[in-house]
Amino acid sequence: MGDIRRARKKYQTPTHPWQRARIEEEKPLMKEYALKNKTELWKMHSMARKIALQAKNLSAVTGNKQAEKEKELLMKKLVKLSLIRADQPMDAALSLSYRDLLERRLQTLVFKRNLARSIKQARQFITHGHIKVGEKVITSPAYILSAEEEAKIQFSEISVLSDENHPERAVKTEAAPAPEKVKKPEAKKEK
Repeated sequence: MGDIRRARKKYQTPTHPWQRARIEEEKPLMKEYALKNKTELWKMHSMARKIALQAKNLSAVTGNKQAEKEKELLMKKLVKLSLIRADQPMDAALSLSYRDLLERRLQTLVFKRNLARSIKQARQFITHGHIKVGEKVITSPAYILSAEEEAKIQFSEISVLSDENHPERAVKTEAAPAPEKVKKPEAKKEK
């Protein structure tokens, strides 16, 4: 049947489940990015923490060929994901936050490119298979996009949303206020 491997968590949970300050900080993020549950937020925290830890460990080591190679690979990865610019030093990776990663998610970018009216609708379009990146239909809203892939976000051809006149594709535009009507004086009625 094959080897059974142990599935490991991809994130760390908070040290204490009921911390008021942390919970109050997470509430607006959950709404702003329309996250399904706090696990998605904790995954982004863990990913940012791992990147910062790796950058910290690599910047401490000098004169090692393997360390230089790993620094170069980490920088290429972060530049490819548009998390830092190519001209920035390795220390820029230390200041990455989970918000930077939340901004690179497919769900957020679909909303920012006006392919959906709201961020919740963007999540729905992705999970239902209406959005494709390049030639692949991606159904994971948490997919982190590279800079190259960001330009290739579009509706799938097999989706009903690929039609420009679909009612869900209509982006709400603010209409100009109607000009005020000037009231005409009423003519006096003759008796």
